[in-house]
Amino acid sequence: MYRSREHKIIAGVCGGLAEKWHMPPTLVRLIFILSCILPGPQIIIYLVMWMMIPKAPAGASYGRY
Repeated sequence: MYRSREHKIIAGVCGGLAEKWHMPPTLVRLIFILSCILPGPQIIIYLVMWMMIPKAPAGASYGRY
């Protein structure tokens, strides 16, 4: 799994997840935003994923979105 270079707004985490799961990046972002309404460590998990998941290699294209 990689952070997306094409579908990124902040760090490409949601875009990378969308590419891995073959989903539209907007849908993954919407699910993340809606999950933030619930109590839990969503922001911390996002930050950890930002630090742990490498950025996609230059020129690589993953997924269909």
